[in-house]
Amino acid sequence: MTLKKLFAGGGSPFAKLDGRFRFVALSNEHSISAYWSDGLDEEGLADWARRLRTRLRAPEVSLGLVFMSPKFFPHSQQVLEILRVHAQIPLLVGCSSNGVIANAEEIESAGGLVLGLYSLPGAKLTGVRFTQDEVEAAAGDKEYWPTETKLKPEAVNGWLTFIDPFHLDAEAWLRSWQQAYPELPVFGGLATGNFPEPLTQVYLDGEVYEDGGVAIAVGGGVELAGVVSQGCTPIGETWTLTRVNQNLIHFIGNRPAYTVLAETVNQLPPTEQQQAKGNLFIGLVVNEYLEDFHRGDFLVRNLLGGDPNSGILAVGALPRTGQTIQFQRRDAAGATQEMRELLLRTQDGLKEKVIFGGCLVCCNGRGRSLFGRPNHDTDLVQEYFGDLGLSGFFANGEIGPVAGKNFLHSYTASLALFVKK
Repeated sequence: MTLKKLFAGGGSPFAKLDGRFRFVALSNEHSISAYWSDGLDEEGLADWARRLRTRLRAPEVSLGLVFMSPKFFPHSQQVLEILRVHAQIPLLVGCSSNGVIANAEEIESAGGLVLGLYSLPGAKLTGVRFTQDEVEAAAGDKEYWPTETKLKPEAVNGWLTFIDPFHLDAEAWLRSWQQAYPELPVFGGLATGNFPEPLTQVYLDGEVYEDGGVAIAVGGGVELAGVVSQGCTPIGETWTLTRVNQNLIHFIGNRPAYTVLAETVNQLPPTEQQQAKGNLFIGLVVNEYLEDFHRGDFLVRNLLGGDPNSGILAVGALPRTGQTIQFQRRDAAGATQEMRELLLRTQDGLKEKVIFGGCLVCCNGRGRSLFGRPNHDTDLVQEYFGDLGLSGFFANGEIGPVAGKNFLHSYTASLALFVKK
């Protein structure tokens, strides 16, 4: 086997030697992730998987996460079996994607796959599969999912999920799931494939599905914590919505909504006004009981348009009268600042806990196209959490909690951390 099948192992993943690469050991004994750059080479892939398993210093693997480029579609079931057998994985879950993540590396135009191995002492893990028919059957019935999955809410600490966006209504699924499992965090994202063909894959153990979704229930002695960075910085002040009809905002603070937005932008410094053009969003407070509102308290949604004559703003959400809002600007600097603030807050909250590893799901609109350089999000994760075994992918939509409620996002980085309970 050639060593161009890259082993990535934390903050400084590669050491170059005679034009080839050798593996640099992780300090985190509970997780490891690596990138396979080639296609289907059965013998080479099996050897690679065995070598990766030997690099994990833990006595056993609890979970494997796999993210594969669409070029594996014809062979994905075969690949899953090779990985399961030779890396000794009892539960293997993942999806397809055009871009993958291994530790500090964001491989945005991936032709290969990423495999993450996790040792989660004390965890009780269960993989489940769901379909659009089940989503429709679950509407309004909070007992449906616990009955189907045979998992009561008290047996679960959190969920990690991967979904086909073309054949399942992810927002409807998330609403019914949250009703069934209130107050439990859900992280993950929507798979990607060969655009414009409406085809993706999701994986559960040795099975390949081209519709629906898969999820991992994380229970026992391990829980999920994380960061949901929506890539925005607040502008202006907070306001109260005083007249709303569906997704149309008529009045903010008893004034025409368009007027309030225009004044907010006009009060910015000239350089920030330029940055705001085409990059304006609205932040909706999720928990009105907070005394002060900060980053992470707002659900960011699109501003779809506005009419200066009627004063109405159209937004990509269903806000309510009385809800607190703040306009937002999305740009690279603001996204960096927000992610740093949220990572620091999470780091402080977890400083007494053991972090076993992580899964990072990033929007296709982040990466180089937003930040102008590679590895922005992964660099920050490694900066705040050290040599962390990290696997993930670039998604068609990201899932994660904001102020205790789970949402489907865009332009977001959703980081799930496996943490000792």
